Amino acid sequence: MSTFPPTLFSGQRFAVVGLGKNGLPAAHALRAMGAEVVAWDDKPEAREAAADLNVRDPGEGKFDFDALVLSPGIPHRLPKPHPVAQRASEAGVPILSDTELLFRAVRAAGSRARFAGITGTNGKSTTTALLAHILQRAGLSVAAGANLGPAALSLPLLPHDGVYVLEMSSYMLERLASLRFNAAAMLNLSADHIDRHGDMGGYALAKRAIFDRQQSDDLAVIGVDDAGSRDMAAWLDGRPAAVVRVSGAESPLASGPALPGAHNAQNAAAATAMARYFGATDDVIAAGLVSFPGLPHRQQRIVTIDGVTFINDSKATNADAAERALVCYDRLVWIAGGMAKEGGIEPLVPLFPRIARALLIGRDADQFAATLSRHGVPFDLVGTLEAAVPAAFAAAKATASPVVLLSPACASWDQFTGYDQRGDRFADLARGLQAGGA
Repeated sequence: MSTFPPTLFSGQRFAVVGLGKNGLPAAHALRAMGAEVVAWDDKPEAREAAADLNVRDPGEGKFDFDALVLSPGIPHRLPKPHPVAQRASEAGVPILSDTELLFRAVRAAGSRARFAGITGTNGKSTTTALLAHILQRAGLSVAAGANLGPAALSLPLLPHDGVYVLEMSSYMLERLASLRFNAAAMLNLSADHIDRHGDMGGYALAKRAIFDRQQSDDLAVIGVDDAGSRDMAAWLDGRPAAVVRVSGAESPLASGPALPGAHNAQNAAAATAMARYFGATDDVIAAGLVSFPGLPHRQQRIVTIDGVTFINDSKATNADAAERALVCYDRLVWIAGGMAKEGGIEPLVPLFPRIARALLIGRDADQFAATLSRHGVPFDLVGTLEAAVPAAFAAAKATASPVVLLSPACASWDQFTGYDQRGDRFADLARGLQAGGA
């Protein structure tokens, strides 16, 4: 691993808009590679954090850039394009994600390092981390990031035999132009981010872009446990790459404690297929599945107190993700709520008999309460995690439930900066119960 040459993008001009966890590292990296960078964020505090950059609104004056690097969370089409994205479209300037520029930088630096891309509504973070873990055990140079962990342009330059393992959101996939994934996986499709893609068809089309530009010596891994993914699998059969179908019904090579449930069987199957493509043996893959530590906020076991285990699944920001946790436990106390996605928790009704009691937090708690009431699930509207955690512990003891599960089925922005802050707060409160001898 090494750094990129300082003249790689000399003579090129980039506008970087959105100076968060993707944009700020992208602006610094592009400048370090010799590019001229104009950086901008609509929030004054973000602009202050980028004071060492050339900070000005690129939408004002002449729009003479080679590309606009737009942070994933900022729309360039739907529901309404950001004004700078509108200027770029009118000027014929490409709108790119930082993952595209990582690919260009790697190739411009002369490295033939390979690229693995993983997407899907759910499971992509776990599968990305799992594949990187297995490939590292196989002795390869690996850098993992993009939507998970480090921003793409903060990753190092890998040698020819290295592998970039990138988690790709639909927002990132829409903004690719030349990146070719040697191995690409699309795990599953359920309704998400419809405001940005217009409808499920637009969302599926964005996800499908992970297979663009693949060639006959590449690998396409596709889940087949939902109708949208099966449709995509049929489309892939007419494409040049080799196709491997994966399902949660498969038995993985080995079972690891951090990979419970059928959804993780599918994640393990996808990681196994991709690891084999990159040359890992089945023995190494099996050892990797067993030793994988899991990810924070994805069914993360925090603490067990008086026989009650507190599990942090804060990453479950929609009902489909929460379902994958709920099916793993026969009897539990459930903490849920926040900013609900379309459809709320109606898809979870078949799992309601497992819920001894629910503690509801956040903006849309009343909506969840109405659904639970219709199906006879006991609940309390508690509002905050601070109230929910001790109440959940008391409910677990009263109902002989061995698990308290935070799996909110909601976005977190009504009360937190992100699902990670929500999960960290839950973990602190759970550990506080232990410290307090509750």
